[in-house]
Amino acid sequence: MYTYSKEHKLYLKRIKKEKRIVILFQVLIIISFLVLWQILSDKNIINSFLSSSPTKVFNTIIDLFKDGSLFKHINVTLYEVIFSFIVSSIIGLIISTILWLKPIISRIIDPYLTVLNSLPKVALGPLIIIWVGASTNSIIFMSLLISTFITIINIYTSFLNTNSSYITLLKSLKANKRQIFFKVILPNNYYNIINALKINISMNLIGVIMGELLVSKKGLGYLIMYGSQTFNINLVLTSVVILSIISYLLYFIITKLEKNQEKRLL
Repeated sequence: MYTYSKEHKLYLKRIKKEKRIVILFQVLIIISFLVLWQILSDKNIINSFLSSSPTKVFNTIIDLFKDGSLFKHINVTLYEVIFSFIVSSIIGLIISTILWLKPIISRIIDPYLTVLNSLPKVALGPLIIIWVGASTNSIIFMSLLISTFITIINIYTSFLNTNSSYITLLKSLKANKRQIFFKVILPNNYYNIINALKINISMNLIGVIMGELLVSKKGLGYLIMYGSQTFNINLVLTSVVILSIISYLLYFIITKLEKNQEKRLL
């Protein structure tokens, strides 16, 4: 049976201690922000009508829960985000693979990728509604426009930056490009792909909310638009808080997948 050395045990203990300290300070920062926000609101240092307060946000969440609309709006936004995330990630990985396998295609479309990625997607909103229709499809299309191109660029760039020594070694062993891709490029860029997915999920969330602000009659983006139109700041900030929680949970899931893979490798 394998036993850890004393130095290894001390190292693991230090790592766990640092992890607890990080989590503690993360929680303290959130609590301190909420407490300060509430105090400033109660003391009328800030205008609670314009900036709301944690208690008002909490009460708004309770009201949405009681009238049955809370999870309806959350589910709509989650579906749109997860669907567009899966589609954009698959498209991004496939196109990045094609670009690496076929450099001539990369040279042809590289400027177009740059231009399409830099286009102001919000300005295309009216056109998207005309092309796709004022429906969930236009929201997902908007999200795909925002996330797909940056995913392609991030993953493809990481493929290009793979250690050339590994590639040279396989070439000396007469490996073809397909073998090099699956034996070197893909395994060595696992963490880069995960990082691209972390960026992608945030881009998808931004795209979905932008789309919901334009056309949706349900979802958290719709609540933000409705709240701003009726000057209901509590509803606006409640939606923003829920979005922040969703964003963190989605990011946490991807990070968890990354850590699980690390454990398997170890």
